[in-house]
Amino acid sequence: MLASYTPIFSLLRGTAFLLAASGLHSLLLPLRGQAEGFPTSSLGFLGTAWAGGFVAGCLLAPRLVRRVGHIRAFGAFAASAAIIALMTGLIVEQYTWIFLRIFTGFCMAGAFMVIESWLNESATNENRGTVFGIYMMVTYAAIMAGQMIVAAGDVTTASLFMVTGIFFCLALIPTAVSTEASPRPLMNVSLDLKALYRNSPVSFAGCLLVGVANGAWGTLGAVYGARIGISTFEIALMMSLAVIAGAFSQLPAGRISDRTDRRYVLAAAAFGAAAVGLFIFVASARGGVAVIVLTGVYGSLAYVLYSIAVAHANDHASPEDFVKVSGGLLLLYGFGTMIGPVIGAFLMERMRPESLFLTTALAHLLLAGYTLLRISRRAPIPVDEREIFTTHPSERALTPEALRLDPRSEPQPEPAAEPESGMGPEAGSEAEAEEVTKAHA
Repeated sequence: MLASYTPIFSLLRGTAFLLAASGLHSLLLPLRGQAEGFPTSSLGFLGTAWAGGFVAGCLLAPRLVRRVGHIRAFGAFAASAAIIALMTGLIVEQYTWIFLRIFTGFCMAGAFMVIESWLNESATNENRGTVFGIYMMVTYAAIMAGQMIVAAGDVTTASLFMVTGIFFCLALIPTAVSTEASPRPLMNVSLDLKALYRNSPVSFAGCLLVGVANGAWGTLGAVYGARIGISTFEIALMMSLAVIAGAFSQLPAGRISDRTDRRYVLAAAAFGAAAVGLFIFVASARGGVAVIVLTGVYGSLAYVLYSIAVAHANDHASPEDFVKVSGGLLLLYGFGTMIGPVIGAFLMERMRPESLFLTTALAHLLLAGYTLLRISRRAPIPVDEREIFTTHPSERALTPEALRLDPRSEPQPEPAAEPESGMGPEAGSEAEAEEVTKAHA
């Protein structure tokens, strides 16, 4: 039994290094920028730039991977991310960082899509749910590990930037030496806003607004911690605890939503997250322990919203539309994460550090109010006709390729192959390896 998971564990090792590097770099940049005296607006644009690059990567990376093959594409993505991480340590300048973060987001989207595609190909119908669950666990653990590494180094030196580059390079090894046949071409991603809104107005608005709140917190949470004077270790613990709390609260919240109208759970969690955010703003707590506890409570509420919104959308979608609907909601979430850091930085510059939570509270209050409005306009789906709730790590946007790992997804038709003239020699060898594998099977 364990032998069937051997190729999956190999791929997950690369995933862990990739996510640890991404988590480390995402926390390191705002802390170093804060130490260098960068304006809050520039630090906010770091998050906007990354989100923009990530969305662009989800849209454009499939074509690149089909042209050069999975191994070469992944190598290019991971190596580029390593180079960018090292360059941000060498060139400490705000506008250069913002520009480079666009390409980091693009590379991360492409690398995640390749790995998720490979995991999907390695999984079977019998173990797909287990593989998806393991992937979610690795996602949470690696992000937290990367964030906590910041506490072990000095953000004012180049050492942590070099560690980030090393991790990106380590992510290359398991994939480069893999003997598995290349997976089928990556799926194309499209965004039909009208169809998404018709399917579920609450999920449409919810994913966008949750992206605003999570984008603001994920980008500027470290800046908030530095501005109120808590230590680097406490900042890393604060950011990690919010992720942990969100991970643990998803299952009970999801089970409750399976037994009642999901919109009530969505509205209640949104109101709760808004209330905690407003309390942090009003109380202006500056002690490390108090801040960590409060942000942990905030994370336990804020990080369940995306999963519930997606589950509600899938309740209204037909099985064959699962990937299309969920992929569109991912892009909406990405657009929200581009907006949130800009609004949060604007308020933090003109008021005080706790104004970050005014941004999140506004987004959560709008979500709660709109959800309650829609409850009176549309009847709930009967309990026995709903999809089973599945967790999503909304502190790190998934790519549409991860949706094919979800046990609820229907088999998708393979995209038409690109013309052979644009393929490199590795792409041809990958195709030959796949034919050999099929012949032996």
